[in-house]
Amino acid sequence: MAQAPTQRRPQSDKKKYAPKVIAENRRARFDYFLDAPVEAGIALVGTEIKALRAGRANIAESYAAIEGREIVLVNADIPPYAQANRFNHEPRRPRKLLLHRRQIDRMIGAVQKEGQTLIPLKLYLNESGKAKVELALAKGKKLHDKRETSAKRDWQRDKARLLRDKG
Repeated sequence: MAQAPTQRRPQSDKKKYAPKVIAENRRARFDYFLDAPVEAGIALVGTEIKALRAGRANIAESYAAIEGREIVLVNADIPPYAQANRFNHEPRRPRKLLLHRRQIDRMIGAVQKEGQTLIPLKLYLNESGKAKVELALAKGKKLHDKRETSAKRDWQRDKARLLRDKG
């Protein structure tokens, strides 16, 4: 008696998200010299991820701080999720960042020894729908450095405009 060939079940089609930037700290590139960006996960509660998927967050005034041997995201604003009513989260609570131990140790060393700061550059959902934050070690710019950056940006804009008009 011949057996019927076993059929393979199709792989479960999980929802795939294109990397979607939720919040970006555009001021960071102007205010700091940035070094070594790193992708970190964020420990969130259910209503926070729902609010992020709705596209609502602000990381303009946030920074990452060291607490013991962990790194936490401080002052990042994820507004309450409208449908969660009384089960909502606190909007500006500190959120633990998920990094490898070697990355954490390197960042702690840079912050404590070299006086650098950990600045979040952008908050986004990756391809598999997980919330990630791009962190960078930063050193503050002086006023003359900011003027120089502004002058370079203005010159690039003017140069592009001239080439476009004459080209």
